[in-house]
Amino acid sequence: MTTRVGIIGSGIMGSGLAEVAARAGFETVLRSRKPETGDAMVAGLNKSLSKQVAKERLTQDEADAIAGRVSTCTDLSALAECDLIIESVVEDLAVKKQLFTDLDAIAKPSAILATNTSTLPVVEMAMSTNRPTQVCGIHFFNPAPMMKLVEVIEPLTADAATIDAAVEFATACGKAPVRVKDRAGFIVNALLFPYLNNAARMLEMGTASAEDIDAAMQGGCNFPMGPLALLDLVGLDTSVSILDALYAEFGDSNYVAVPSLRRMVTAGQLGRKSGRGFYDYGR
Repeated sequence: MTTRVGIIGSGIMGSGLAEVAARAGFETVLRSRKPETGDAMVAGLNKSLSKQVAKERLTQDEADAIAGRVSTCTDLSALAECDLIIESVVEDLAVKKQLFTDLDAIAKPSAILATNTSTLPVVEMAMSTNRPTQVCGIHFFNPAPMMKLVEVIEPLTADAATIDAAVEFATACGKAPVRVKDRAGFIVNALLFPYLNNAARMLEMGTASAEDIDAAMQGGCNFPMGPLALLDLVGLDTSVSILDALYAEFGDSNYVAVPSLRRMVTAGQLGRKSGRGFYDYGR
């Protein structure tokens, strides 16, 4: 039974996952490589909770209880007693494989190790450990506190108990889990990214402006956000990495990132996180 959860990652997703787990009642240990990064993540968590108190979605006592269930650390060994450890570090397979090897050495034998990857093969991480039956994917969507969907990814190596435990955890967090086999992109990104890539191609061809492409998909398909604005939100560097992983697996030309996406990444125009992508965010 999961009672203590470890979260690895110093970005928005890491703090979001910590909030989700702590709100569900789990003792949560948030690991970042630097103390100041951990402090910043806790500050982000407290800011998120304060906004929810202001909107009367939480009481102050509830917010204090959630924050009280989160602690931070810089050493992986502080995660040794966690029942479930979820990593959300950079989308680089070599980095993740090394992390899983390191986690395998410190986590208690019964612990489940999970990745929040959106695209990379989970089996590669599983086989970097001596417990491949206890490794799976638990893919939350950004922003984790608000998005209901969780993809639970089942590699060939995972046993049924691991997948059941992952589904139970996601459900306990108030999410709606779906089970999916370990194939690049899983469900959402495998369907979403050809659409996003083709929107960038349409802009590249001069069919319409970015604003009009986004407005057309919002108004015509009732999507909450246009494709180019969504690429900016995801991050253009992340998006190119996802497209590359999809193309490597399936060889479908729809997954070949259009040249303008790569050039924007080279120029450091990564979307919201850099202040400029298809739109200017004023940084």
